[in-house]
Amino acid sequence: MNVQFKKGVLNLCVLVLLDKEDRYGYELVQKISNQISISEGSVYPLLRRLTKEGYFTTYLQESTEGPPRKYYKLTDSGREYLHEQLNEWKTFTDGVNTLIEEGVRHD
Repeated sequence: MNVQFKKGVLNLCVLVLLDKEDRYGYELVQKISNQISISEGSVYPLLRRLTKEGYFTTYLQESTEGPPRKYYKLTDSGREYLHEQLNEWKTFTDGVNTLIEEGVRHD
């Protein structure tokens, strides 16, 4: 899959997954990787940036499988940002799909 496609949608994927429940970084990587081929290293800088921008808070939770895990939780600001991103995504994909339908021949 085109790298630029993935870069553009990764932000939205992380927001959507955290809207449902708090998750730790590796769990997010695994969940996204089940659908889209990504590198683990692409998610952590995004998590740091979105946390710094106030869209997430973090907390540590003990793990039975090693050291405590850092969980990410969507803030109210993050939820607003998610809905803005979803609206932009819908507008964008509707436009692209319209162009594809107009431009691709179905012989």
